[in-house]
Amino acid sequence: MRILITGGAGFLGSALANGLVARGHEVLALDDLSAGDPDRLDAGVLFHRGDVANRPKLWTLLQGVQCVYHLAARVLVAESVLYPHEYNEVNVGGTVALLEAMRDVGVPRLVLASSGAIYGERAAQPVTEATAPNPQSPYAVSKLAAEYYAHTVGAFWGATTVALRIFNAYGPSQPLLPSHSPVVPRFFEQALGGGSLVIFGDGRQTRDFVYVDDVVRALMAAATAEGLAGCTINVGSSVETAISDLAQQVIALTDSSSNVIYSPVESGGVSRLRADVSLARDLLGYKPQISLAEGLRKTLEADSRFRCV
Repeated sequence: MRILITGGAGFLGSALANGLVARGHEVLALDDLSAGDPDRLDAGVLFHRGDVANRPKLWTLLQGVQCVYHLAARVLVAESVLYPHEYNEVNVGGTVALLEAMRDVGVPRLVLASSGAIYGERAAQPVTEATAPNPQSPYAVSKLAAEYYAHTVGAFWGATTVALRIFNAYGPSQPLLPSHSPVVPRFFEQALGGGSLVIFGDGRQTRDFVYVDDVVRALMAAATAEGLAGCTINVGSSVETAISDLAQQVIALTDSSSNVIYSPVESGGVSRLRADVSLARDLLGYKPQISLAEGLRKTLEADSRFRCV
């Protein structure tokens, strides 16, 4: 297949691109490099720098493409609270621009990377695709709007649109940001550097951590599986892990003497989140294969940043 990945130099995008090239597909990656790094990409990936809202560029790149993976997005919840306009412009506006370009060229399938953040605070766990959305940040709102646009606009020209609600993905090369960095690489950096592991909130809040390779398997399956038009599908591990337990696992794995401190200044987010992945199993043949313990070990072994701390 000839495939375009927007956000293709990002954490998930590059892992997907490299996996698809290894399986013999022709892969084009589009990224504006606001967060991506083309050095993550294998030589076989055809990289193009550009904005996902640039329709003339999209018209060129989409020629002959059979499937688009739309991963280009701004993804920081805390940042979205400060800059909701920018998140709407990129995550919603970029999706609409891409849909228009796909329609113009006649691309038959879109796989959208959405987010488990859409569910928000829910007492009943795990959450299923039938659980009513309760977005509690501009980021989550933008992802939900992107889903609606993808399914609604795609249906007008008969395209197959699939939204994968990805939960807390982690793995090697996940970006370490100056602020609000994802929790797994942040904990590794803090533990290996001898600093304290900082937990926002009381640490009892839970998340569904899913290893990058499992996410990539689900994304790949969504490109060819039948009967997916208009479907929204959870992708997680279906295992609930408290943030305080994650911290202890990182400390034990790194043989660190770091302690854990709790910061009540910043919210720890929703109290619980766990994905029901039954639909992914039924429609994609998806079964998470990497446990959190194994995924943390793989991340530590494969990520050169942590060998140099």
